[in-house]
Amino acid sequence: MPFADPTTDPGTAVPVTADLGTDAGFNAPFGARCCAGSDADPRSGADAHPGAGAGADAGEGDAGEGGQRGEDTMDLRLPDDLIALVADDASDRHGARWRDQEAAQRSVSLTATRGTSPVPTEADLLDRVAEWGPAHTSAGVFHLVPVRVDRDLPLISRWMNDPAAAFWELSGPQNVTEDHLRAQIADDGRSVPCIGVLDGAPMSYWEIYRADLDPLARHYPARPHDTGLHLLVGAVAGRGRGLGGLLLRAVADLALAQRSSCARVIAEPDIRNTPSIAAFLTAGFRFSAEVDLPAKRAALMVRDRSLRHLL
Repeated sequence: MPFADPTTDPGTAVPVTADLGTDAGFNAPFGARCCAGSDADPRSGADAHPGAGAGADAGEGDAGEGGQRGEDTMDLRLPDDLIALVADDASDRHGARWRDQEAAQRSVSLTATRGTSPVPTEADLLDRVAEWGPAHTSAGVFHLVPVRVDRDLPLISRWMNDPAAAFWELSGPQNVTEDHLRAQIADDGRSVPCIGVLDGAPMSYWEIYRADLDPLARHYPARPHDTGLHLLVGAVAGRGRGLGGLLLRAVADLALAQRSSCARVIAEPDIRNTPSIAAFLTAGFRFSAEVDLPAKRAALMVRDRSLRHLL
């Protein structure tokens, strides 16, 4: 669908002065996915920014600008998924396969994604990302295909070594990217790395993760089933076309459609990454707060289920 220019759209709440056509490199994971066992920063998003409005419940309609600030309180109930996860941690996190990497750069066979889950149903924390299905956009048909390291590492590493991916901090030898990918795939399913495939061509790297089960949850008022997004538009041909905002909206809406228990989609781009923040605003996210994370100061962006038809 068409999307607004954040510099001219009267509904945009946060002014952005950077070139909005630069979609590549936005939304690096904080601390390159810091370990769950690491020490938490004592300054949480909730404490450092009281009443900042880190998100609204499905029926609240809080736009995050002076709304019902008292509603953003921490839900201390242990999520059912986490209880189930402790009981059963066996998993097989191999995503869908396309043919060979060279062929994949031209045309991708998506047949294998059907019925294939990155983790077993009983331990799946993200409702089978591989089965979320296509998103039909004005730029073409878009799919998320879970990463296979043996197939996708050269492509993703090349993207991470592009200067446009500087905020990801994964440049260098291929093993730097490999370690990052394997750490997620070998985890318990709370993060699923994916290749974004547009009209059969791989063009972006995504991480779909459970924000409420991530170290990020120590730094903002997390709610059960919050779903987080990271995105890098890797293909040079995909940059400068506004694809970032278009695809962020498509994937956020897929998450809300496929995860009935999820009321919010969350992102935390670096506060200095103004093209990224602009793309999230274009995609219908709202700016909620500035959050101090271990490796960066982030803009907490939220797309609410209750507001998805309005923003």
